[in-house]
Amino acid sequence: MRIKISILALILVFLTTSGFGCKTVNKKTKDAMQPITIEYWRVYDGEDAFEEIIQKYNALHPFITIKYKKLRYSEYEQELLNAFAEDRGPDIFSIHNTWIRKYQTKIIAMPESISMVYPIEQGTIKKEVIPEMRTTKSITLKDLKSKFVDVVYDDVVIDNQVYGLPLSVDTLAMFYNRDLLNNANITEVPKYWNREFQQDIKKLTKQDTRKGIIQSGVALGGSTNIERFSDIISVLMMQNGSTMLDNGQVMFQTVPTNARGTSYNPGLEALRFYTDFSNPAKEVYCWNQDLSPSLEMFSQGNLAIMFGYSYHIPMIQAQAPKLNFSVAPLPQIEGNSATINFANYWVEVVSKKSKYLNEAWDFIQFITAGEQAKIYLEQTKKPTALRSLVDGQKDDTEIGVFAEQVLTAKSWYKGQNPGAAETAIGEIITDAIKGEELKKALEIGANKVQQTIKQTNE
Repeated sequence: MRIKISILALILVFLTTSGFGCKTVNKKTKDAMQPITIEYWRVYDGEDAFEEIIQKYNALHPFITIKYKKLRYSEYEQELLNAFAEDRGPDIFSIHNTWIRKYQTKIIAMPESISMVYPIEQGTIKKEVIPEMRTTKSITLKDLKSKFVDVVYDDVVIDNQVYGLPLSVDTLAMFYNRDLLNNANITEVPKYWNREFQQDIKKLTKQDTRKGIIQSGVALGGSTNIERFSDIISVLMMQNGSTMLDNGQVMFQTVPTNARGTSYNPGLEALRFYTDFSNPAKEVYCWNQDLSPSLEMFSQGNLAIMFGYSYHIPMIQAQAPKLNFSVAPLPQIEGNSATINFANYWVEVVSKKSKYLNEAWDFIQFITAGEQAKIYLEQTKKPTALRSLVDGQKDDTEIGVFAEQVLTAKSWYKGQNPGAAETAIGEIITDAIKGEELKKALEIGANKVQQTIKQTNE
């Protein structure tokens, strides 16, 4: 059943009980009172996540029906493109935070102000609900920076215009099998990517002379069989001091300007650290491309540590309901003054082809505001994008770790084709594992990622 508030029923209530429409209204207000339907497309969340929010919105705007549609991720982008080509696309839809510039020609920025009709109750003895046209100021850049976590501003603002707003922001964290750590006499999960972390991985890895690795300490070192490998290597580079992108130029393969005259390359060192876990000559060897996917291995109890997002929790619980696991913060580099985490989230945007730009943007601002966002987060068990809600989520047993990290989470723009950029990053890892010189592998991969950036700028 699609979420749909009966417009006629609401209007009938107003007409019979409150005298709605008894006073003369101007043409602009009358036009704004015409019933409209806004199509809203998303992935992952069902209708129940928005039912209460839409009911609250309809109490303010009874002439607007929100028609919600959930699509499978595997078909989502293609269905969007087909719908836009055939002029049957949604008014509002969700895109990944790395897709914003990719979709920039198909979406429209938030207007500075929005005019909407509101039912206003007047009178004392004889109450009447009078339609009133109100113009309200949209969220400003200053508001965006003060209300949302920092990564949101960095992602959604282009040329001083806001192109979308998120309902939540997820962060990369460390999942660990409590039983495996207990059996290895590891009392505390590692906080840093240091020698202690490496020693723990050695204790947690088991090999068989015939079968090879039968229990892995951590899912690091590979590409296609490691969940979100590109995010892991990206955050390692960032923590290590790499600038991923600067003024349209891919920079993670270069030596930072302030380090000129030294041989230290943070991107290269991050790649070396990462691929050591798949190097049989290294003492931390615990991964290879022949192993099952990391999520599958973790669910089966054959992987001690993996890295993932809050959405992985129900996936693991569905596959292994009795698995004894917990989630800890993403390790950092010991001694670093700044904590750096990695963000992964979706943004609500408005189609440039929508006939109801005002109403669509009004709805997005409504659902991403405090009370409504809180309802959504409680329904979906996701970490917040709003600074004001972080403290309230920190103690949550499921999403507290992810919420704690949102204030220090970062992302980076991967160009017109994020999928191609991730493939290029995977090839860097694969080439390095096969014995390619790390510097050369990094440079070749960076050039491929650069091509996705150029596609946007041309």
